[in-house]
Amino acid sequence: MSPAIWRLVGFLAAVEIASGVLQGYYTPIYSDIADHLRIADGDVNWFEAVQLIVSALAVPVLSRLGDLHGHRRVLIVATVITALGGWLVAFAPGFWTFLIGWGLQGAYTVWLPMEIAILHERSRDRPDRPALVRRGAALLVLALEVGVIAGALTAGALQPVLGMTAILAIPAAATTIALVAILLGVRDESAPATGRLDLPGTALLSVGLLLVLGGLVVVRLEGLASALAWLLVVAGAAVLAWFVRVERASPTPLVDVRALAAPGMWPVQLAAALFGMSVLGAQIPLSTFARTDPAEVGYGLGVDAGAIANLIGLYVVCMAIGALLSPMAARRLGVRGMLVGSAVLVAIGYATFIPLHDALAHAMLAMGIAGVGSGALVASLPAAAAQASQHGGTAEAAGLTNATKTVGGCLASALFAVALASTGSISDPTAGHAPMSGYLTVWAICSGSALLAALALSRLPSGDRETTATASIA
Repeated sequence: MSPAIWRLVGFLAAVEIASGVLQGYYTPIYSDIADHLRIADGDVNWFEAVQLIVSALAVPVLSRLGDLHGHRRVLIVATVITALGGWLVAFAPGFWTFLIGWGLQGAYTVWLPMEIAILHERSRDRPDRPALVRRGAALLVLALEVGVIAGALTAGALQPVLGMTAILAIPAAATTIALVAILLGVRDESAPATGRLDLPGTALLSVGLLLVLGGLVVVRLEGLASALAWLLVVAGAAVLAWFVRVERASPTPLVDVRALAAPGMWPVQLAAALFGMSVLGAQIPLSTFARTDPAEVGYGLGVDAGAIANLIGLYVVCMAIGALLSPMAARRLGVRGMLVGSAVLVAIGYATFIPLHDALAHAMLAMGIAGVGSGALVASLPAAAAQASQHGGTAEAAGLTNATKTVGGCLASALFAVALASTGSISDPTAGHAPMSGYLTVWAICSGSALLAALALSRLPSGDRETTATASIA
């Protein structure tokens, strides 16, 4: 990389460290947050649902605005929104204010697509542009995972020492520092795309996603037999079909649905949705399985929170390793081979859980394998989408991988909640332990969705392997 690109990646890495803090910091203190807000532990699930919905709605719109008005400008706007949400979380007087702030923080999901778009445009005159973007994305994902670990460790260390307001202010401060890093060190040399924001398309996409994701939330609460849930999902699907027709006829679509059908694009977006089912949906089932006492119910690992933290830490480290190895794998196997192999690793990891789930070592083996594949996909899917995009649509293409991944995570979250319900009330987890068959279903879905992602990625056009000249990150 040139010194200018190294400098750019360094400042963007500060943003991804903040992203990692947001994703890892709250996990050890969810119960403390529930006590702070005087809510039941089960109500914490609403935080996940709200942020996923906000992310799915915001990413396509912000990504398109980035292509139209500048990626750096939208990166700044998204960071300001995230920081405001963080400070609102820290000083929220009650549950609903906290929930609004938590939802606003979901704007951080557009950071990585914006950063990859900036890297893509800044390297447009380089002959090794695709390889350079992949290496930059790998380093950004490494920074992300460092932030996840640092956030989790910091929260655990500060929880006994500080009050909740001070503890909750740490992520907001990290986001504010990221904003300063963008203002000081990130330049955007992209040529804005022509056109304007497609307001009818934005409205239809927002309504369609709200209906579908709202239906999935109702599935989590009432189960698959809920008529309201299916009504919402069907209505949402109808609105999204209408959205596709409108976008096909629009001269400046929010989402270029014709470009999505390109051979280099649809496999990436479909794989992102399928990958989202495991990377966003499997962590809570893993945590509850690990905490279940086998002496009491006949299955589970019976470990404490510290062991779960170590397991999550192993997963995150393996994700970082996978991200760093992905450029080398792309050079040796080709981009398509690297992506397919990464998805297969995720499938093998979760499939390992099915026969081997009686000891912590089994879980560590499974999550280690899945982590390497997941890290490579997190780093490579947005870069692959940006590379396949037409000029002026890099942020839109990269952002869509996050949006489709989020929708996949919402779908998995609803399905897993149903699979793990031991009673008719998903909203009351104290009513009984989930059946072992439910956990087997979760792991089978994660493995199967990853295999389908590998199959989709195998349909990508074959490309040249990276040359020796692009071999080294240094």
